Amino acid sequence: MTPDLGAPARRSRLGLLAARDFRLLWTGETISSLGSAVSGVALPLVALTVLHASVLAISALTAAAWLPWLIVGLPAGAWIDRLPRRRVMIAADLVSIAAFGSVPLAAALGCLSVAQLLIVALAAGVGTVFFTTAYRAFLPAVVSADDLLEGNAKLQGSQQVTNVAGPGVAGLLAQATSPVFGVLADAVSFAVSAVCLIRIRVPEPKPTTPRPGLRHAIAEGLAVVAHDPLLRVNTFSGCLANFVLTGYSSLVVVYLISVVGLSAGAAGVTIALTSLGGVLGALVARGAAARIGTARAVLVAKLGIAPAGLLIPLADRGPGLVLFLLGSIAVIGGIVAGGVIWQGFVQSYYPAEILGRVSTSVQFFNYGSIPAGAVVAGLTASHLGVRPTVWIMLA
Repeated sequence: MTPDLGAPARRSRLGLLAARDFRLLWTGETISSLGSAVSGVALPLVALTVLHASVLAISALTAAAWLPWLIVGLPAGAWIDRLPRRRVMIAADLVSIAAFGSVPLAAALGCLSVAQLLIVALAAGVGTVFFTTAYRAFLPAVVSADDLLEGNAKLQGSQQVTNVAGPGVAGLLAQATSPVFGVLADAVSFAVSAVCLIRIRVPEPKPTTPRPGLRHAIAEGLAVVAHDPLLRVNTFSGCLANFVLTGYSSLVVVYLISVVGLSAGAAGVTIALTSLGGVLGALVARGAAARIGTARAVLVAKLGIAPAGLLIPLADRGPGLVLFLLGSIAVIGGIVAGGVIWQGFVQSYYPAEILGRVSTSVQFFNYGSIPAGAVVAGLTASHLGVRPTVWIMLA
C-alpha cells in the first residue's frame, strides 16, 4: 500500500518532514542516533578510563556489538518478513533501553565490569539487528517509491548531524563528570524512539504469499543475493570495506588519546568533526545521482574517495590533526553518499515481502566481517602498536 502524503506535504519546503508519520520516524531516529553517537564514544571511554581495560578488550566491545549479525542476522530477516515491522522496532528499542540502562545502575552499585560491558554491547547489538532490518523494510510503507531517496537522505543526514554532536557531548561528559552518563543518555534516547514509533499510524502491507519454513525463507534471501550481480558485487565490496574500516574505528579512541595525545574532551570533539563528512555525503547524494547517474555516483563515493584514508595515520597534535580530519571527512562522506543512493535502490527494486530477507542476507556478510575486523585490529595493535595497525587497516 502506497502512503498518501497529500499535496500540502509535497508543496511544503519541508518536503517529507511535512508528513506526520515520516516526521515521527525521523524524530525518533534522530534522537536515538544522537544517543548512539554519544554511547559509541562513551562505552569505550568507560572501559578505558573507568575500568582501565586493555586495547584488546576495547576492540572486543566493537566486535560484541556487531557479532549478532552473524548469530541472528539471517533468521531475523525471515522473522521480520512475517511480523509487523513497527512492533519489532519498538521491541528492539526496549531491549536497548534495558541494556544501556544497566551500565549506570551497576556503576552506582560499584559492580561494573568489562564483562558486563561486553554483555551490554552484545544485547544492544541483537536489538540493532532487528531494528535496522525492520526499519529498512518499514520505510517503503511510510513514503512512496519516488520519495525513498529523499527519505533516506533526510534520515542519513540527520544521523550524521548527530554524529557530529554525539562524540563531542560524550567527551565533554567524560571530562566534566563520567562517561557513564553518556551511556545513560543513550538509554533515554531509545525511550524517545519507542514513543515516536508508538504514535505512528501508517498501515503496513500484509504478506501476500504463503509463509515458507524458516530455512526455506532464509535460503530465498540468500539466493537473491547470490544470483543478482549488483547485490553480489556490492556485498563483497561492503564486506571488505567494513572489515578494514571497523578495525580502524575500533581503535580510534585509543589512537587519539594514547597515541596522538589528546584529552578525552578533545578526542570527542575531533571524532565529532569527522562526522561532518557524513552530513556532506547525505547532502550531495541526491544531486550526484541526478547529475552522473546512480551507478557512477556509488562508484565514485565508495571507491574514488577511499585513498584519502591514508591521511589518517599521519595525525599528530596541532596542525597534524588537519590530516586526520581531512582523511576522515572524505572517507565518511563517500560511505554515506554511496549508502544513501544504494539503499534507495534496494528498497524500491525488491518486493516488500522479501525486503527483510534480502536486507539481512546482505548485512549478514557486510556486518559479519565487522567483529573479525575489530578482533584482528585489537590483536595487531597489541603486538605492533596502535599507529602501525591504523596504517595496516587503512592501506
